[in-house]
Amino acid sequence: MAITYKDAGVDIDAGNSLIERIRPLARATMRPEVVGGIGGFAALCSIPGRYREPLLVSGTDGVGTKLKTALTTGRHDTVGIDLVAMCVNDVLVTGAEPLFFLDYFAAGKLDVDVAAQVIAGIAEGCQDAGCALVGGETAELPGLYQGTDYDLAGFCVGVVERDQVRPRRDLQDGDVVIGLPSSGLHSNGHSLARKALLEVLGLGFDDRPDALGGASVADVLLEPTVIYAAAFRALADVPWRAAAHITGGGLIENPPRFFADDELAVELDPETWELPAVMSLIATAGVDRDELRRTFNLGLGMVIVVPADAVTDALARLAPWRGRVVGDLVPRAGGAACRFIGD
Repeated sequence: MAITYKDAGVDIDAGNSLIERIRPLARATMRPEVVGGIGGFAALCSIPGRYREPLLVSGTDGVGTKLKTALTTGRHDTVGIDLVAMCVNDVLVTGAEPLFFLDYFAAGKLDVDVAAQVIAGIAEGCQDAGCALVGGETAELPGLYQGTDYDLAGFCVGVVERDQVRPRRDLQDGDVVIGLPSSGLHSNGHSLARKALLEVLGLGFDDRPDALGGASVADVLLEPTVIYAAAFRALADVPWRAAAHITGGGLIENPPRFFADDELAVELDPETWELPAVMSLIATAGVDRDELRRTFNLGLGMVIVVPADAVTDALARLAPWRGRVVGDLVPRAGGAACRFIGD
């Protein structure tokens, strides 16, 4: 008896059905520089003509353990936003404009409805970021993934003028650090968050502890990552000098990444911003302050360094994103690269 690819666990027709479902979603994200559309072997995109000496900037990331919560709860409509955010936000800190995005979706067995929900989130994220969803790859790998479990990866390419690349090398003592609030956990530290909330505190996804102000555990774990592209567009005429996307490594490891040497440190004042309720709840499970700082964003999804004389202008432009002064740059003098007032 003849056997087919479908007998081996791969449904080509389902893959084709998904392409037809997502084609209009991708079309809604198009930029004028994109040549062609979904369905080709590769995507083509020109560089916007206004750039004099353009550099391409690339970034890639995934969503991590947050996917496990999406799979367990059956809520797949926001992790695509997370995927775009984690890639785009990394590209933004270089001073680049996000240009286009590709995704990789791999599953044990392709569920077209689930995949369409995920990719709809990716398209929504691309629209928010101002970049085009130019294509991707959908793989059905029954020998690698179990059932309808899936994994995601994303790839973003942006463009920046050579003389506008950040971080700048004129960072100095007295520069001011502005923080942009996160929406919560974003897409880092979920293994620790799940252990603290689900195992140590014994909560379920549908539980709504008073500490979360009426939100469920699933709500806060799946709250999508903020995409800061519009905030950076608002800073186009402000001479900001550096920025850090607060991802893995938390507030301890990410801000110092914009230093070229060991002369300066970031000094943050924890009293200037609000700790998200979910992180306070995680702390009650026995996670100490230093572990919180090196794992989570603690409520700051992005920090941006500006010269002292540009602070007022920067804050006015960042008002829609609730930007606030959270610290400054100080001489390192042999101390830690990131320190906290009050320690």
